[in-house]
Amino acid sequence: MKTGISGLIIAVLLLATSQAMAELGGDAASVETDRAHMKAAVARALPSQKYTVHELQGTGGQVIREYVSPAGTVFAVAWNGPQMPDLRQLFGAYFGVYQQAAKAKRSGRGPLHIDQSDLVVHSGGHMRAFSGVAYVPQLVPQDVAIGEIK
Repeated sequence: MKTGISGLIIAVLLLATSQAMAELGGDAASVETDRAHMKAAVARALPSQKYTVHELQGTGGQVIREYVSPAGTVFAVAWNGPQMPDLRQLFGAYFGVYQQAAKAKRSGRGPLHIDQSDLVVHSGGHMRAFSGVAYVPQLVPQDVAIGEIK
């Protein structure tokens, strides 16, 4: 009986892992999960030798760009639009790092700049005009300039 319950628990955990949302550090296949979560259309996928950008167009005019390395890892995300995206969705396992850093940095309104060794986030805007970028420095391919993420 114990073996059956253990097997069931493992199966549930594997299923939950396979349905993980696209996120920083996630794989390229998870971009589709983001699209479904946002109820967005994939506006385009722009492949290059250095990375592929998957651009998602939300129903409210929001645009999310997910940068995927040749190894298939989401190393950066960028957004712009009339509202902030679901950062918990986009940041995944890095969301806790983001929350702690944002809480320590925030002193009121204005742009947010987090520059840590494990996460960089630059975000700002106002009603109907938000934008930002986030990336994991260790995951950015060596030949990619940070200025390319926008």
